[in-house]
Amino acid sequence: MLATTNSFFSPEDIIVLRGALDKWCLEKRVDIKSTEAQFAATAAIGLFQSGYNTSERLLTALREHKGL
Repeated sequence: MLATTNSFFSPEDIIVLRGALDKWCLEKRVDIKSTEAQFAATAAIGLFQSGYNTSERLLTALREHKGL
């Protein structure tokens, strides 16, 4: 089941999210279209909404995320 929110992301937000996810996928050698990358993207959105709103902070949080 997918959780929906009433959040909107600006183009700048998308750049931050995608930049962190791209770097994470490169480090982990994961294809951006894989299921693992989809889980990471979901985690990244949650982390971003929790205040990890720069590419570096978000990437650090993704690296430390226990579920990834």
